[in-house]
Amino acid sequence: MSRPRGLGRGLDALLGPEETARKDALATLPVAAIDPGRYQPRTKMDDTALAELAASIRAQGVMQPVLVRPRDGGRYELIAGERRWRAAQLAGLGEIPALVREVPDEAALAMALIENIQREDLNPIEEAGGLQRLVDEFRMTHEQIADAIGRSRSATTNLLRLLKLPKPVQRMLAEGSLEMGHARALLALDGVRLVETAQRVAARGLSTRETEALVGRLLRGATRARKKTTDRDVARLEEEVSARLGTTVEIHVGRKGRGKIVLHYSGFDHLEQLLKKLR
Repeated sequence: MSRPRGLGRGLDALLGPEETARKDALATLPVAAIDPGRYQPRTKMDDTALAELAASIRAQGVMQPVLVRPRDGGRYELIAGERRWRAAQLAGLGEIPALVREVPDEAALAMALIENIQREDLNPIEEAGGLQRLVDEFRMTHEQIADAIGRSRSATTNLLRLLKLPKPVQRMLAEGSLEMGHARALLALDGVRLVETAQRVAARGLSTRETEALVGRLLRGATRARKKTTDRDVARLEEEVSARLGTTVEIHVGRKGRGKIVLHYSGFDHLEQLLKKLR
């Protein structure tokens, strides 16, 4: 089997260069001897599209073999081609053409991901979930994952960031109410405001640019509100400290909670009095 388009350098690391280049054994296997893949990233299948594929297979047969790996007891685990396998079952086929290959678990997951990505069968959340399994189960870095699936490191990291979205927003992304561009912009928000803004974006059908502009306005408004609150709090503290020390006190608030306090004094004697109060 030739290397699928888009498969990166990472497959050599997962399989070894000899295994990557090796030809797979083509066989005709009983449909009932094949089990669903443990690493199938897709969580939903379109029943109508599956029925249409079954009708095509009933008329013309399975045109492209599925990819499996051997398991114990004469059984096989599906790596790629689950739609074809399920459609063959619907079509009533007893056998299906298959490429048989020995691959480790991490390669099985990567190959299942790649097939679905290339066919554009996965929604962004399914794809992100598959990548996260490579991180969690196989301790792969973003760089290694990017190589394995033929994506840039930044694209890989952006996909994984989608899993930080609240579940309601993830569902909207999975269902197609939101797109990747919307999600990237919304990640600048948090909590309830993020969910409410996502619902607003979906309801109004806003473009990615319109969403970015909306998020920018919300963030600027929040910054101004925080500054007003901070200004009032600082003024109150300045008055309290000034009254206690008997001199003018200025509090300057900087970034990350840092700042400085300025004490005004009218002469050396006044300074000594202030220092005594501070001791």
